[in-house]
Amino acid sequence: MRLTDSKIKAIRRKPERFILWEDGGTGLGIRVSPAGRKTFIWMYRFNGKPRMMTLGVYPRIGLATARLKAAQAREKLHQGQDPGEELLQTKARNRTAITIEGLATEFIELWSKPRKKSWKEDERILKKDIISEWGRRKAKDIKRRDIILLLDEIVERGAPIQANRALAVIRKMFNFGVERGILEATPCVSIRAPAKENRKDRVLNETEIKGFWRGLANANMTDTIKLALKFQLITAQRKGEAATAEWADFDLKGGWWTIPGEKSKNGLPHRVPLSALAKEILGEVKRESGGSPWLFPSNRTARHITRPAIDHALRKNIKKFKFPVFTPHDLRRSAASHLASLGTSRLVVKKILNHAEPDVTATYDRHGYDREKRMALEAWGRKLKAIIRGKKGKEIQLKN
Repeated sequence: MRLTDSKIKAIRRKPERFILWEDGGTGLGIRVSPAGRKTFIWMYRFNGKPRMMTLGVYPRIGLATARLKAAQAREKLHQGQDPGEELLQTKARNRTAITIEGLATEFIELWSKPRKKSWKEDERILKKDIISEWGRRKAKDIKRRDIILLLDEIVERGAPIQANRALAVIRKMFNFGVERGILEATPCVSIRAPAKENRKDRVLNETEIKGFWRGLANANMTDTIKLALKFQLITAQRKGEAATAEWADFDLKGGWWTIPGEKSKNGLPHRVPLSALAKEILGEVKRESGGSPWLFPSNRTARHITRPAIDHALRKNIKKFKFPVFTPHDLRRSAASHLASLGTSRLVVKKILNHAEPDVTATYDRHGYDREKRMALEAWGRKLKAIIRGKKGKEIQLKN
């Protein structure tokens, strides 16, 4: 009997398992269980001993596929290989192959945590967008098409920039897997970011700053986040540094905020002078934070607010400000730009922003620029106060 689809469909189960072999010495057969499950098998001899290997369950694989698998196995047999043993080894490797969840965990622990202060954002993206979709799948089985479809889903839910961030983390994770010998190759080759990002040159003008400051009063976000946004604009510091600030880092009498090296982007301690306006806001922050050790405590946990929480709150309220879209980081850039407009030198602006200086001169320049930074931030505080009140004049100019 030669097996055909119609003959396979017509096979009826029996109380005991049985096998129907195809005539002609092909070695192809179909095994039928008492429950009616039909499985393609192939019989062969290796080193004089009879062996049998499973090709797949019908109709999950069709007859044509079964014949192709048998032909491939026969070719390996001609090359002196035992195709059944190789199949068993492949199945064993598949059972022990790392899942996406396992790869993500190893990536966070061994790569992201030791290298990035923002590792929690990597972890958040992986949990929300990747593990939730692929967690139990084997990392080696993820294809380029899988990644593209996942990114499409994120874009379709209205988060194109988040899709870019997800791709960046996925790419790093798979590269990590290749470097560690977990994977043979990355499926991220030639995948482009799905969304075009705006150039990072957004600076709020005086009208927009006034609208932002006053618009916060009607924004649907916590007072803690409103104050964190104001504090970032006043001090020109990074969003994450403001969000994680602790009262222990402040000398309110001397007028200094010292950002510890473990919280600063370049790993170095950074002294930020507190202007009169900064102190005013800190008074409000103190009343709002109560007895918390954090300036901006979370209303959900016992810790501080997070960077994503600030982003989300502003993004949710962005239309209420009635001018072009901006981000928390644009507040820092805006402060830097207005500092420069007051006559602050680029070097002092860099010192205020705590930008890394790779040149040799910076290695020997141990001057703290505390006086210059204080003068500049005081001038910015006066200008910002005038902008908020809708006034302009000499009071906002940098004094020597």
